[in-house]
Amino acid sequence: MPERRSLRSNNKSDTSSSANGEKARSNSQSSSAKDKAAPTTRAAASKAKAAPAKKGAKGASDAAMGEDDKSNANGSKSTENGVNGSEDVEMEEDTAGAPTSSINSSKNRNGDEKMTVVVPPTKGSKSTDKKSQEKDGDVTMEGTEDDDAEAEPEIDPTTKAIQDIKTNFTLLERAVAHFDPRFTLRVLRSISSMRKHITPEVLAEVIVETYPSSNSTASFLLDALDQSNAFESVSSSMEVDSEKNKAAPKEVLAEVDAYLSILVQIYLFDQRQIQKGAKFSTDLIERLRALNRRTLDSLAARVYFYYSLFYEQIAPLPPSPSAAVTAIRQPLLAALRTAVLRKDVDTQATVMTLLLRNYLSTSHITQADLLISHNKFPAAASNNQIARYLFYLGRIRAIQLQYTEAHSHLIGATRKSPTSHSARGFYQSSHKLLVVVELLMGDIPDRSVFRQPALEKSMHPYLLLAQAVSVGDLDGFLNIVNTHSAAFRKDGTYTLILRLRQNVIKTGIRMMSLSYSRISLRDICLRLGLDSEESAEYIVAKAIRDGVIEATLDHEHGFMKSKEVGDIYATREPGEAFHERIRACLALHDESVKAMRFPMNQHRLELKSAQEARERERELAKEIQEGDMDDEDAGGDFDAI
Repeated sequence: MPERRSLRSNNKSDTSSSANGEKARSNSQSSSAKDKAAPTTRAAASKAKAAPAKKGAKGASDAAMGEDDKSNANGSKSTENGVNGSEDVEMEEDTAGAPTSSINSSKNRNGDEKMTVVVPPTKGSKSTDKKSQEKDGDVTMEGTEDDDAEAEPEIDPTTKAIQDIKTNFTLLERAVAHFDPRFTLRVLRSISSMRKHITPEVLAEVIVETYPSSNSTASFLLDALDQSNAFESVSSSMEVDSEKNKAAPKEVLAEVDAYLSILVQIYLFDQRQIQKGAKFSTDLIERLRALNRRTLDSLAARVYFYYSLFYEQIAPLPPSPSAAVTAIRQPLLAALRTAVLRKDVDTQATVMTLLLRNYLSTSHITQADLLISHNKFPAAASNNQIARYLFYLGRIRAIQLQYTEAHSHLIGATRKSPTSHSARGFYQSSHKLLVVVELLMGDIPDRSVFRQPALEKSMHPYLLLAQAVSVGDLDGFLNIVNTHSAAFRKDGTYTLILRLRQNVIKTGIRMMSLSYSRISLRDICLRLGLDSEESAEYIVAKAIRDGVIEATLDHEHGFMKSKEVGDIYATREPGEAFHERIRACLALHDESVKAMRFPMNQHRLELKSAQEARERERELAKEIQEGDMDDEDAGGDFDAI
């Protein structure tokens, strides 16, 4: 058994070397080097002696286990392959993440496989491994937290605002290049998110980086921000960088000028610098009037909006006849005329709504009506502008006693009103006016209108008003008007609500006509709180003539006799109501189709590709006829239409 002796001698030498320290490492390293030096020899020897190795495997494993038991009994913790003891650290480093329990096959120098030893790790090694893993895990966890903290740094709002403004410059360039107003609208929608972070320093830095120091627009904007020395206050390093970057200055688009001007307007308005903002807006309009670019339409419309907003805040305030808003009517009318000639839809729609608002603020209803009759509102205007126009038009028609038209216009305004939190004021105002118009028409608004979360608090006085009108309580109606007169005046509905007194009386008369087949004029006078029987007779006669009630009036005996109520479905009223709903649905469908957007000039691209295919087909057919190629050669590239 020469092979077993050599194995035992190796085990002994390993045991002694592990006791001596460093000697074991050198032996193990030399043996591993020898094993690596002759891999082919081992493979050949293992194939040649596979059978005798299998026969002696059991005896060899028993002998090896006996040797291991003896070595463990003597207190030595080293094994044949150095799994335990000082070799654990080396194995962990060499194997780079191998499991703690190892399966090792010992081979002799001739390449024979002798045995496979499975040695579990000792308790000490397990504890040390666990501790090391815990330490390593703690370190990695801390490192992960640090990496997360470094990966998500806090962004300075000022820096983010500057980046957003510069990003919008790119969108404006794309809007000009592709002639697509959607990019400009995206820029305008982003203003609300950065509005809180707009400061003179932010705008000055953007202007300095965008314009050269000799640019007149830059000076115009910086003067409005009180940052005239912004170019001089730039640091030396920034000046060097700017000189390198601006060696070949790029021409700044007019759209960028208008966008930065709008940001300056917003800053001045938020800081309540009304006089300064009004002067800046006036000069800005003079600059924009000289430009005729359709890509500027949306931006110019927003400039006119803030222009009017500034003048509405200047004393004397509306509804004074000498209010400052009267001074801007001539510039707005000139802008409307120019927008119509240039087919500038955005500016035309915005200026028309601003003029109507201007006239209504000073109660010039006749001039507002003339403006509507002489100018047609563009159908391609934005949804917000259409909602504003319908609201002002409904208010004008309500004042002119045209309640049916006013009701239809206000219904359209409430349907087109934005549902966002920022537009809640318009949503409430349109519903308030709509409720008053419905009461003036003799209808009672649906109770669900007053239960909406956005309307519940602001519409409470109108709910009480609707309840008083619905029951015909004249005294209760007058008390509600006196109690909430300040709120009604603020909403601009006070004069319309005063007209409801006759409607309250008519409602009371209608309820009495339904409750009594015959009632005396004296009882009507007492129940409605009227002054005399003559006034009660006059009111009943007017209600009969207007079709509010179906009754007859006996003047000699002084009573009102009601007629029998017929079947309403035998009349045309249900059909008319159903027809009205169908017409509203069809109108909504038509408006939705008109609002759809399609890629510009897409049909031209398809037509161009079709023409190219036909030309290619003719060329191939001509070549086939001339005999240059046959049908089989042209089959792969032949595209037929």
